[in-house]
Amino acid sequence: MASKVASWYKKDHVREVKTDFAYHHTKHVVKQQAARKSKCVCRLYTQATETMAEPGYIVPLFHPRKTICVCEVHGPAVETAYAIPFYRERHAEETEEYQRVSTNVEKELAVIQEEVRRMRIATKVQVETLAVQKEVREMMTRRVDYLDEIPRMPDFLLALRPHTVWEKTPIKLFCTVQGNPRPLVQWYKAGVPIYPPNTPGKYKIESKYGVHCLVISRSAVSDTAEYSAVAINQYGTATSKATVIVKRGAGAGDYYHLGLVPHLTEIHASKLEVGLFDRFPVTFGVEGESATLVCSMVVVPDLPNLPPIAQWYRDDKLLTPSKLVEMSVGGGKARLTLPHLAKDDEGLYTLRIFTKDGTSDHSAYLFVSDAAPTTAGAPGAPMSVKVYDVGSDYVLVAWKPPNTVNEAPITGYFVDRCEAGSDTWVQCNDAPVKVCKYPAHGLHVGRTYYFRVRAVNKAGISRPSRKSDKVIALDDAERLRLEVIKIKGKYEVVIKDDELEGHVTIPGEPTDVHVSEIFKSYVVLSWTPPSRRGRAPLWYIIEKCLAGTGAWRRINTAVKLHSPRYPVFDLQDGQKYQFRVYSVNANGSSEASAPSEPVQKVDEDGLELPVGVPSAPTHVVATRNTKTSVFVQWEASKEQKSLMGYYIDARVVGAKEWFACNNKPFKHTRFVAHGLIQGETYVFRVQAVNVFGLSEESQESSPVSVQPALAIPSAPYGITMLSSDGSSITLAWKSPKHSGGSRINAYYIDQRDVNDTVWTEVNLAAVTERVCTVDNLTEGNYYEFRVQAGNLVGVGLPSDPSPPLKCEAWTMEEPGPAYDLRFSEVRSHSLVILWKAPVYTGASSVTGYFVDMAKKGSSEFVTLNQETVNRRYLQVTGLEEGETYVFRVRAVNAKGVGKPSELSDPVCARPLPGTKEIVAGVDEETGDIFLSLEACEVSEMSEFVWSKNYKTIGDCPRVSVSTKGRTSRLTFTNPDKDDLGRYSVFVTDTDGVSSSYTLTEDTLNTMLELSYAIRHPVVPLKHGLNYEVLEKGHVRFWVQAEKLSSSVSYRFIFNDKEVKSGEGYKISHDVATGIIQMTVDNFTRASEGTYTVQIHDGKAKTQSSLVLVGDVFKAALKEAEFQRREHIRKQGPHFSEYLDFTVTEDCTVLLTCKVANVKKETTFQWYKDDEEIVPETPPNVMSGACGLPVPLFSRKDQGVYKAVLSDNRGKDTSAFDISGKVFDDIINALARVAGASASDLVLQCTPEGIRLQCYMKYYTEEMKTIWKHKESKIASSERMRIGGAAEMAWMQICDPTDREKGLYSIEISDGVKTHVRSFDLSGQAYTEAYAEYLRLKAAAFAEKNRGRVLGGLPDVATIMEDKSLSLTCTVGGEPTPEVTWLKNEQEVESNEHTRVTFDGGKFSSLVINQVTPDDSGKYSINVRNKYGGEFVEITVSVYRHGEQIPEPKLGQAKMATPVVTPAPPSKTTTPTPSKSPGPKSPTPGPKSPTPAPKSPAPKSPTPKSPTPTPPRGIKSPTPPRFMKSPTPPRK
Repeated sequence: MASKVASWYKKDHVREVKTDFAYHHTKHVVKQQAARKSKCVCRLYTQATETMAEPGYIVPLFHPRKTICVCEVHGPAVETAYAIPFYRERHAEETEEYQRVSTNVEKELAVIQEEVRRMRIATKVQVETLAVQKEVREMMTRRVDYLDEIPRMPDFLLALRPHTVWEKTPIKLFCTVQGNPRPLVQWYKAGVPIYPPNTPGKYKIESKYGVHCLVISRSAVSDTAEYSAVAINQYGTATSKATVIVKRGAGAGDYYHLGLVPHLTEIHASKLEVGLFDRFPVTFGVEGESATLVCSMVVVPDLPNLPPIAQWYRDDKLLTPSKLVEMSVGGGKARLTLPHLAKDDEGLYTLRIFTKDGTSDHSAYLFVSDAAPTTAGAPGAPMSVKVYDVGSDYVLVAWKPPNTVNEAPITGYFVDRCEAGSDTWVQCNDAPVKVCKYPAHGLHVGRTYYFRVRAVNKAGISRPSRKSDKVIALDDAERLRLEVIKIKGKYEVVIKDDELEGHVTIPGEPTDVHVSEIFKSYVVLSWTPPSRRGRAPLWYIIEKCLAGTGAWRRINTAVKLHSPRYPVFDLQDGQKYQFRVYSVNANGSSEASAPSEPVQKVDEDGLELPVGVPSAPTHVVATRNTKTSVFVQWEASKEQKSLMGYYIDARVVGAKEWFACNNKPFKHTRFVAHGLIQGETYVFRVQAVNVFGLSEESQESSPVSVQPALAIPSAPYGITMLSSDGSSITLAWKSPKHSGGSRINAYYIDQRDVNDTVWTEVNLAAVTERVCTVDNLTEGNYYEFRVQAGNLVGVGLPSDPSPPLKCEAWTMEEPGPAYDLRFSEVRSHSLVILWKAPVYTGASSVTGYFVDMAKKGSSEFVTLNQETVNRRYLQVTGLEEGETYVFRVRAVNAKGVGKPSELSDPVCARPLPGTKEIVAGVDEETGDIFLSLEACEVSEMSEFVWSKNYKTIGDCPRVSVSTKGRTSRLTFTNPDKDDLGRYSVFVTDTDGVSSSYTLTEDTLNTMLELSYAIRHPVVPLKHGLNYEVLEKGHVRFWVQAEKLSSSVSYRFIFNDKEVKSGEGYKISHDVATGIIQMTVDNFTRASEGTYTVQIHDGKAKTQSSLVLVGDVFKAALKEAEFQRREHIRKQGPHFSEYLDFTVTEDCTVLLTCKVANVKKETTFQWYKDDEEIVPETPPNVMSGACGLPVPLFSRKDQGVYKAVLSDNRGKDTSAFDISGKVFDDIINALARVAGASASDLVLQCTPEGIRLQCYMKYYTEEMKTIWKHKESKIASSERMRIGGAAEMAWMQICDPTDREKGLYSIEISDGVKTHVRSFDLSGQAYTEAYAEYLRLKAAAFAEKNRGRVLGGLPDVATIMEDKSLSLTCTVGGEPTPEVTWLKNEQEVESNEHTRVTFDGGKFSSLVINQVTPDDSGKYSINVRNKYGGEFVEITVSVYRHGEQIPEPKLGQAKMATPVVTPAPPSKTTTPTPSKSPGPKSPTPGPKSPTPAPKSPAPKSPTPKSPTPTPPRGIKSPTPPRFMKSPTPPRK
């Protein structure tokens, strides 16, 4: 089947035709459905009206989060609007009142009816919409795929419509255009084409399916104009115009009186109903941390793929997602995360959710405090770093100063820059700049930079600010020189101004040279670039001179300026300057510009221009706001030069230090200080901020207590009937949820008969309790009651009327309901519920209570106690943290369980923030035992109510209560066992601050002991009386107290006699350390006895004794005498440290000692067993230390070592006996170093067996080494040989069998730690090792028995002609080898001239009779048997009579390779030259050397190495019987 390919413009036409057809067809179908819907709605409305008019119609009532209920509605045929209960049967005169009530009910029913109708119509419309869409889709599939192309000129199906909006509101202009070919649409503002790239972010043009849109974001008043859309194709042009008017609004409502809520920026058509709850509170963060603001919401309908539209604002500025701002909406939450906080993020955050009925907003403040400074006392980081006035090599950096509360004033700022793509920050200014602006110059054209700022004070430098947005070093003046020229109204050409200047070589001079900014440290010079500049690159030269002198001097000698701005720093104070500028390019320099006006940095009075910081704010007033915040307002600064905002500080009354309420300048004069402590009293001050810094502090505000603002209380609720006797009713109610900031001191009750409409006052005098009995009621009547609460401000709103209560006598035998359920000590998993006993007890007294619990919203109650409790409180445990519960209580008497109480208020299992518990303690001054609680919050009216076993403690002589600030203390007068129990405290007028403490007998006894110690004080001692022996044999007796005052007194007593400071005794004390001491200069046998010290310090006293008799005294006397001798010894050269040993890293034992009081003439000598040792390096006594190295330490080095130090002042000796334990310690120290350096076990095969070797820094047989096989210790034997060398330990398995397979290990013990190295000799490792052993064993046997030359032959033989030459040698081998002599590789035959003999199988000779020169040559002997042989060469030189003896030319012996297999049978064992020319046998090596332990063979456990070939002239020696492994070098 052939396919049809359409051209691209035909495809576009087909798409357009499809779109137009869909549009018109959909419009037609919608009209038809609308007509049907209108008829349907009328029919539905008529049916609904008739149905609801019928008697007994059930109207559903809908309530969010509640069970759907129904009510019965009667139609108009019924005479009354609702059924009259039997207790409300009325007389004719009351009909009017009933009609009024009936009218109200009918109105409410009409509302319900209208709601039902609206819901039914909405459902019907939704169903019909789906049907329309389905029909459109079906008809679209049946239409013709392609339509003929019909050329059409542009036509606006939907024209632009005018808009009138508020400022900052986005505007969308829509139009729909049709035409063939598809028209192109161009947008215009007041006749000027709109090009979005020219104004990034301002305009956005969209075009899709013939619908064109122009979006104007964040409209301004300047956007007011006539906008037009021009559509054009080859057949014509069409235009649509509309007027846009942007108005400036007066603003929205205040946020906490501040006027900070952002304006509505965009109205979104939304079909979602959104409700906000769990809104984010005021939040506090720290620089460098993260913060998340979360708001939960209920969305109806909740569509996962269609979340509601949410916008976040900070201080009226719309936020957009970035690296520093993360947003998400979904899962019933709107979330804003700031991953890396900075003070720039501080401000008022607003969440705006677009809903069906408009918008839903929530705002809260985020405060960001300074991070901990890197240097104590350094200021906080600056903020809001912005870059202005960007040029090619110059930018102006501005920032906001930090708040300095308790830090030293800021002396300046450092500005840093960093190129994009680099992490290196470069400081721009050498000296700190004092204002919050700095002109950074020296930039490179076209490069991108970031900037940051650091503040400086006398303590140090702050942390850096958040870096600025990136900025490109390009001059805006260059952009202004671009010009767009239209050609034929169609084409546009962009040219530069210099292209219109013609041939310009030298630029013109700059104009308008002036000083744009003046500061104390610099001025900024600006000018206008020349109008005629040429095409060559342009730069500028600046000159300055003192005003009126004409002595011009160039400023920028080393800098090429490309921007028409430049900061000038080196100006003298008090001098006036003028400036002029030259334009320069490659062709030359322009004329000088006109000089600027004279300018100076400071005025005549030395003040900075303009005058620096603003004036201080005035009239600071602080008023109550909430329980954690205060409302602060002030009068603005009178001098508001470049005002950035205000800093607000606070201080607790009585404290010295201030703290910052905000860390980012606040622009308004009204501020809410959050995060305060309820009940505390604060004062406030304000400072103004501008580029020059902070103003003086304002005067302090009047003190204000942190309490909610005063207001009337809210209405009481929960009115309950407790009992009735037929003429009175006893009521109870719950206190208002909000007291209005003042204590509730009155309740007023109103009553009315249900048949009346007028309320009657029950009490004229205020009721203070929440229980009241209403008398004088008529039995059998129904009554309604309401309650009002009163406080200092006035009487609040009345409560909702109670349900109708019948006045009839209660005769039931069960008790009535308990009441006044309240909670205490609410924690994460527990709480205490309390209640009051029923007023009506029934037929007998109440014997107990049951407590039931259910989760909020659930009707399934669980009884918490299986047995009744006879007290009126219960501790509930096992709660889920964060879950909400409700409770009820049922009283029990002998007749049964009574009515349940009213449900308690819902309570959440979560403690209050900052909750603290009761602390039990003893007063350090008085010794009083107390219980204390510091409340996490209090109010002005709060009281601490203490209870014992949850019964309020009134005026009780056993305890006293004192309260100071937020702390209350319960002090026991004379505590004993009667005071044991559970104590609790509840803080009124708070959100439930409470705590409890159980006082047990053990705790009470502990505190009683401490109380006695405080009331009967003693001087506490850190250390009792003790002694120490000092130099010269003096003995010091001392005692140390915990604390001493300057008025302390004391005395020492020895054997009941007081000792005073004098001859032989020194007594003193030190208050700082608490030490009292006595020094005895001459401690002798007469000093034996008892020493006592008695101390008095104020009211406290103590004494301490020390008994020095018997063995204790003898030890002290011996030590004193020793110290006296030591003192005498140290008068000459002596050992300050006696001989000891250390082991070095190379396992050398070093005997060391330290000497003192030596001189150059002092001699030092070493001895071992009284024999002098002369070390290689003489000892240097002047260094203060001497040492004797003992390498390769072993048992032979045992003995007594002495060091003798002497000169003319005396002699001192130190001896060190290396034996016994000392010897073992040295061996262990060697083992410690050697074991740590031990290598892994290495396998080495030998002809005798398999050897395992461990290399280490040093090894000696005295070390505690154990070889193990499969965890069994190996003893040295003929089969298992154990040995070692200086740097290696080995174990050899002789003639191994399969029984020797397994894991082998060596353990090297150093007395503390055991170093283990192992090797698994099994599997492939054993197979390869065993094969290598057999090979080496056979090779050794062959090497031993092969044929060889044992000796007797020379290398060179020189002989005179006609002499006889005899070459004789001894040969060996088993079996007897065959011997062959050769000359020049040809076998020598025995004849008369040459005779070959072989005697006894040992001696072989070659005799040449009467040699001739022809006998010269190379002779060789080949000795061989079945195991191999040897080939030795001899060079023979024959010279004639009278000739000079020739120089010998040495030959080289060739050694045959041992052959382990018998040679093949042959009559001649030595090959003839024709069969084997040249040397045939490779040369064997005597053995394979042991490889280094660090590089074993990778594939075989047996290390192998190539056999070295010895020189030819060397005879093959006979290998020894036992092959030793060479020692590897030291590590």
